[in-house]
Amino acid sequence: MSVAGFKKQFYKASQMVSEKVGGAEGTKLDNDFKILERKADITSKALIEVMNKTSEYLQPNPATRARLNMLNTVSKMRGQESNPGYPQPETLLGESMTKYGREMGEDTGFGGALADVGDAMKRMGEVKDALDIDVKQNFIDPLQAVADKDIKDIQQQLKKLEGRRLDYDYKKKRQGKISEEEIRQALEKFEVSKEMAEMSMHNLLETDQVEQMSQLSSFVESLLQYHKQATQILEEVNDKLRERVNEVQSRPKREFQPKPRQQSFDYGEQSNGGYSPSSASPQVHSQAPSFKRPSVKSRTSEPQCKALYSFEPENDGELGFNEGDIITLVSQIDENWLEGRLHGKTGYFPNNYVEVIVPLPN
Repeated sequence: MSVAGFKKQFYKASQMVSEKVGGAEGTKLDNDFKILERKADITSKALIEVMNKTSEYLQPNPATRARLNMLNTVSKMRGQESNPGYPQPETLLGESMTKYGREMGEDTGFGGALADVGDAMKRMGEVKDALDIDVKQNFIDPLQAVADKDIKDIQQQLKKLEGRRLDYDYKKKRQGKISEEEIRQALEKFEVSKEMAEMSMHNLLETDQVEQMSQLSSFVESLLQYHKQATQILEEVNDKLRERVNEVQSRPKREFQPKPRQQSFDYGEQSNGGYSPSSASPQVHSQAPSFKRPSVKSRTSEPQCKALYSFEPENDGELGFNEGDIITLVSQIDENWLEGRLHGKTGYFPNNYVEVIVPLPN
């Protein structure tokens, strides 16, 4: 910076200080401008906070929320993605219920009911995927566009206006030492900046209102559609559960009938027919040494987990893996993230992508 430029910046800073401590009054913006500025400031803060809170509402978990923010809704609309890139809690719960319901046997009462509810929860996960996509495309992304363009433009215009106001006041106070033409040009620049700032704020408050209201309406419609579909799924599975309960209740109860005990005793030569344990005991002792249960230590005791889904790292330090990979656990970072090792690489990954086989030691 040149000496002249440094002096100019110094005088501007000095003028701001003098105005704050009760020095000479600088050029004041009219009351209408201040009202417009205050309304624009409130609107800007509202748009940004609502956008952030909407993301938190859709995905309270910070890790999955980060993936929601990176979700490419355009590719989803074109069918290039099968899901938003992370498993919904409903999907994880549904898969667990379905797995154990089938292991119990769907012909059993509880097993069949568990499988029915599991299928319903997986459908709920698909509906939740659609909600995330719709809200991000029709509500969050447009708000982000306003923040990136309109609100940023207002901030730049107000910053330029303040600089030109200080420049005009500085030259005006040096009247006589600075030419009238230079003062006139400074005033003209100040007025132009003021008009541009007013126009930017006006566009945010008036021109964009209809679009913002339409986006808010789209958000409510997406929620309404989600809850309608979720209600339909839950009503259907509830009807199935009622039918299963009635079916099980109508069955005759089966009482437990223990099997007859087998009497395979080896009787000795006692005249009274009594049991002689001496003849059976050698056989027991002779067979005992031949049987050896594998010790727990002989099995794999290294902490491990199995990948339920493929995970592609998006940040430095994350560990990528494919579905079905067995990952060696190193440590638990927090309640949502683990550290593991695979193919000689160590990194972090979300715990809801894996199933722990051998847990870490406490």
